[in-house]
Amino acid sequence: MLTPAQPSPSPVIPSANVRLQAENLHKTFTLHNQGGVTLPVLAGVSLTVAAGDCVALQGPSGSGKSTLMRALYANYRIDCGSIWVRHQGEWVDLPQLEPHHLIAVRQTTLGYVSQFLRVIPRVPALAVAAEPLMRLGVEESAAHDKIRQLFSRLHLPERLWNLSPTTFSGGEKQRVNIARAFAVDYPVLLLDEPTSALDAANRQVVIELMAERRAQGCALVGIFHDDEVRSRVCNRVLTFGGDN
Repeated sequence: MLTPAQPSPSPVIPSANVRLQAENLHKTFTLHNQGGVTLPVLAGVSLTVAAGDCVALQGPSGSGKSTLMRALYANYRIDCGSIWVRHQGEWVDLPQLEPHHLIAVRQTTLGYVSQFLRVIPRVPALAVAAEPLMRLGVEESAAHDKIRQLFSRLHLPERLWNLSPTTFSGGEKQRVNIARAFAVDYPVLLLDEPTSALDAANRQVVIELMAERRAQGCALVGIFHDDEVRSRVCNRVLTFGGDN
């Protein structure tokens, strides 16, 4: 059974302008099939992201960037520390939440663009991308209209909209994933290499989408291996060393 992470000894509730605050995060992986070898990945990592910030996680492969991203989305349980998010007017500490409460935070407050699209056979791309909106109670026609606008902006061919993404290319799947996340006005958005499979034209569209969200007060945290994307969108960098 998973147990909640140990919180920081004296967690400080963030100011109103802060959207996400991680305090003193520690995460160690234990390789049980390799003699119980332990790999410390995060050791005392802290991060504060205010409205309108875009923070790039930068460092060599294996330094902990992806681990932090998954921890911020609560896909990984941290060993200790706190991850504060302002959800519906109240501060919540993600590692301490019950699963049903965490799901609610992800539906309305904390969005995530991963490198991989969860493909559902026989479900068309339009429905896959509209699902988060419809879970929030948006009417199907309105949800589909918003996704159509994003698909058009991301140059996803209209002939693909009513097909399952099962056989889509990597770049096409990524555009469905981006539309799915950017359709909802999340206060906090996590982006794991959102432009890695995109051509120059669609990379420019994603840069514009991120800039628009920053202007609206969204707080963004991302891994951007593309130097141009990072320099044009991010106002801060959190650098990881190679020894993590």
